[in-house]
Amino acid sequence: MRPALTSPIDKNMPDNELAQRIAEHDQDAFVLLMRRYNQLLYRTARSVLRDDSEAEDAVQDAYLQAYRSIGQFRGDAKLSTWLTRIVVNEAIARSRRTSRRAEVLQLHVDAEWNNDVTEVNMNTGGSESPEDGAMRAQARQLLEKAIDALPETFRTVFVLRAVEEMSGDEVATCLEIPEATVRSRFFRARSMLRATLAREFDFALEEAFSFAGGRCDRIVAGVIERLNNSRSGDA
Repeated sequence: MRPALTSPIDKNMPDNELAQRIAEHDQDAFVLLMRRYNQLLYRTARSVLRDDSEAEDAVQDAYLQAYRSIGQFRGDAKLSTWLTRIVVNEAIARSRRTSRRAEVLQLHVDAEWNNDVTEVNMNTGGSESPEDGAMRAQARQLLEKAIDALPETFRTVFVLRAVEEMSGDEVATCLEIPEATVRSRFFRARSMLRATLAREFDFALEEAFSFAGGRCDRIVAGVIERLNNSRSGDA
């Protein structure tokens, strides 16, 4: 890349102008583009590949593809949508290269799904105690594990809709599927997640306030010690 010879980059620069600067080989503009969309593209690639390292590599390859072809971007869709389509195609290609066969899933979706959509919000603010932080980390790990367990067909739709909060129309454009299919897959993914998390919750309830192990040993030892001390005092 050649260094930019134009005016300094404004971090709030509109996407269309940013794309034009990148087409002119402006490295600073390209860096801003990557920082602006790294999270979206990583989450998208991760939803397909279910592997952190593979997802990072896919995002890097997608950025290189985008850089080489960004002169073709005409602004008909959002730049984020254009980039997401590139990373989805790259991630799927990687998945197919590393798998013996691609997963084929026939959708059988009930037409009467509940339209009351509950979005997953993974961003919270404010201070929290170490205990709260640990609980949130455990909950996040549990949710990420459950999302990873979704079939790819549903997983990517769920991540784009619920985690990245894209509209149904945007997801349909990114994945090149009908918007009705996006809705049905999203509702189905939520249903599967709820079932998985409910099972995990039931297992956790069974083990809640467990009395085996060290706590049981401490109480027994403490009682015996006090009992022995009381006997010594009576002697």
